[in-house]
Amino acid sequence: MAEAFFNKYASGKAFAISAGTKPADQVNPKAVEVMKEIGIDISKQKPKLLTTQMMKEADRIITMGCSTDFCPAPHIKIEDWDIEDSSGKPITKFRGVRDQIKEKVEKLIREIS
Repeated sequence: MAEAFFNKYASGKAFAISAGTKPADQVNPKAVEVMKEIGIDISKQKPKLLTTQMMKEADRIITMGCSTDFCPAPHIKIEDWDIEDSSGKPITKFRGVRDQIKEKVEKLIREIS
């Protein structure tokens, strides 16, 4: 969700890549559904494995509440947004998480603009 919001609101001036150390096999269908409700289609997105190359090319790293003690790119600022994992929860929780992520992405874009 964060990648989709950022790439939409950054209007090509910057871009985000969402990746994880243990990516799922597919994007959670509830995440796809709640994003579709607001006109953003993430149905073709695939979870990606975080690579060393991604870390080297990043200007900033944002975690969603699953901060790690080890960062392979210590020169990069890491910010944890502390967002609850909505997996396995009702659709209403996904909507709340979506709205929280949207707000944080909008704030981030204002900061870097």
